This record gives sequence, C-alpha cells and structure tokens, in this order.
Amino acid sequence: MEPRIVYLATYPPRRCGIASFTHDLRAAVGGDGRVFALDPADGSAPEHAGIEPPEVMAFLGGHTPADYRRAAIAIDGAGADIVSLQHEYGIYGGPDGEHVLAFADRLQAPIVPTLHTILTQPSERQRMILERLCARAEAVVVMSRTAAELLVDRYDVDAGLVRVIPHGVPDLARTEPEVRKQQLGLGDRPTILSFGLIGPGKGYELVIEALAGVADAVPDARYIILGTTHPDLLRREGERYRDSLRERAERLGVLDHVRFEDQYLGRSELVRWLQAADVFVTPYPNLDQITSGTLSYAMAAGLPVVSTPYLHAREMLAGDRGVLVEPGSPDAMAEALAALLRDPNLRRFYATRAYAHGRRMTWPIVGAAYRALFAEVAPARQLAAPAASRLTAQTVRAS
Repeated sequence: MEPRIVYLATYPPRRCGIASFTHDLRAAVGGDGRVFALDPADGSAPEHAGIEPPEVMAFLGGHTPADYRRAAIAIDGAGADIVSLQHEYGIYGGPDGEHVLAFADRLQAPIVPTLHTILTQPSERQRMILERLCARAEAVVVMSRTAAELLVDRYDVDAGLVRVIPHGVPDLARTEPEVRKQQLGLGDRPTILSFGLIGPGKGYELVIEALAGVADAVPDARYIILGTTHPDLLRREGERYRDSLRERAERLGVLDHVRFEDQYLGRSELVRWLQAADVFVTPYPNLDQITSGTLSYAMAAGLPVVSTPYLHAREMLAGDRGVLVEPGSPDAMAEALAALLRDPNLRRFYATRAYAHGRRMTWPIVGAAYRALFAEVAPARQLAAPAASRLTAQTVRAS
C-alpha cells in the first residue's frame, strides 16, 4: 500500500514560495496526500477565507506550543504514515520558529523535513532548532549538494539522514522569446526578467543601477520586475519598497528601461513570461542562499542566466550553465547583461546548457524521488485509514 502522507507547510491560496512548492510537490508525488496548512505566524489575517482546497485537512491558525501539539495529535489521529514538513524559520511560531519542535516532539508518525534554508552562520537557537528537527527525522531532504555539505559540516546532523532532491520545475518546451513577447504585448525590445515576491533582499537595486551601462550598449533594453509585494511586507509597509525601486530608477535616469508587473501569477502565466525573456537575472546580495526556486524555473525554461554567486547559483550555473558576476558591482552586472543581449549565439550557448540541466529537475523526476523516499521510511500499514482521516477543513487553536 502507498503510505498516507500529510504535508505540513504553507499552502495556496497563501502567497508564498513554500506554499507553491508544497502544492507542486503534492501533485508530483501523487496519491491523496492531505495538507495541514499554516496560517501566517505573525497573527495576520489568513488568506484562505472562503477558499479551502479539498486536500487541506485543517489549518493551523494559532502558533503557540499547545497549537502545534494539537496539530500533531490530529495528524496522528488521521493515520498518517509520513509527515512531509517544509522547514523555513519564518513560517512557524515562536522565536526563529522554534514551536515547530513542539510539533516534532509530540508527533508519533515519521517526519521527513525538506529544508529551504540552512544558515552558514546560525544563532545558537537557530542551530538548536535545525539540529533537533533533524534528530527527530527519518530522513532530511535538501535541494543541492552544497546544502548537504553545509548541513553535515556545520551542524550536528548525521550524514546518513541527508538526501539531495532538487527543487522541482515544470517540464517546459523551449520557445523563442519573440513568440511570447507578441502574445504578451511586449513588442520586440530586448528583455531582462526577474520574478518572485518583491521585497528587500532580492537585489533588484543592483540591476537598476546597472541599467545605464546596459542601455549604452543596448539602447532599447528593458528590465521587467514581475511579482507582487510580499504579503507580510505589504501589511507592514505597503508599497514603500516598490516605490523606492521606482524612485531609484528615476533618479538614475533609467525609468524608461524598467517595467513593474504587479501580478501574482499561476504556473501557466508565469511560464509565458519566462519564455518571453531574453535573459534572466537573480541579483541576490545574500551569498549564503542555498535554494532559489526562481533560478530553477528559469533554467527549466532554457533561459540564459546572470547571477550573483550565492551558494545555489554557484552550483546550478557551474559548467558554463550561466554567468556569475561580482556581488555588489553594477559595472560587472552591466557588462554581463549587455554581452548576452548583444550576442544571440552567446545566449543560445548558455540557454542550451541551462535547459539540459533543468531536465534533471522536472517535477515527474522529483516526485518519483520523494515517493521512493517516503516508501522507504514509512512503516508498514495493514489496516485502512481510520475515520479521523476524513477531517474537514478547520482551524486548530489551543483552547
């Protein structure tokens, strides 16, 4: 029998990269896996009001240790064989999300965490949380060899627990940008693209500062920043950050070369935008970043990529699969972008190698790897799922 899987994570309609990942992972693994969805840990209003996907067995609305223990009891009561727990410090309650340990300590079912962040210089509490969570796990998934080495070398984690399964990507056909540009009404301007939830830390300022140099070489070049402001940032500050990017572009005289597309897109729409770009850029200033779903998607679409050398990019773009530039250098960024925009043969060279590497990360392959792992660590079950597995959508809070 296939193991009964429960996914503990953020989940659509919440707008969050991990939510999208969990949705795609569940679909790729297949079966009738259930979801225990996390509402925002900062106490802000949930985004699922009136929208309750049928696979969601419950919503974790409170974020005290008691709430997490009750969630564990509910999941065990539903007969779960495996809990696929997506870990990121900011999505769980308590300082650095430490209340996830109340869940892990109370749960009886095996846990397989997927780690979306591994810090090179963690605080004592951050280190403790990750080490205790891994000690409770039957296996731990990371998305790159670099992440696996970091986890084993700098944390007290058994190397035998660690499995490398890449970030999944859709299985995309390559399309000439000119075709998609016309469909999206973008004309024929050479186009640089970044996408994702907008907020500080993405490094968009670096590309804006580089645009003057790019425009000197490619006068009609355009940089599209695609995505809505991160909902947590939007609640705190409104559109202050996006406005600051626009003001920076205006001050530097490159506003005509920047286009903001304030859209949160589903997969099919996102793919159309990716296929309309000539070059993709991830200018992240945090060089310790171990996972980038946007980078993975760009390579799946066969885009030539320019990036700062954060950890995931260094591994993904090795072997001439993309261009790494000096962090914090607008001149280096401008030179790399302009070279690609001017030379279609150079774009084709990097695009071909990126696309070939992306074939190894398609969701069917990733889903099969997770299925094999879940089957390996799940206990044998002979009985049908108990009635408790038919839980309706609800919010779990401490009484």
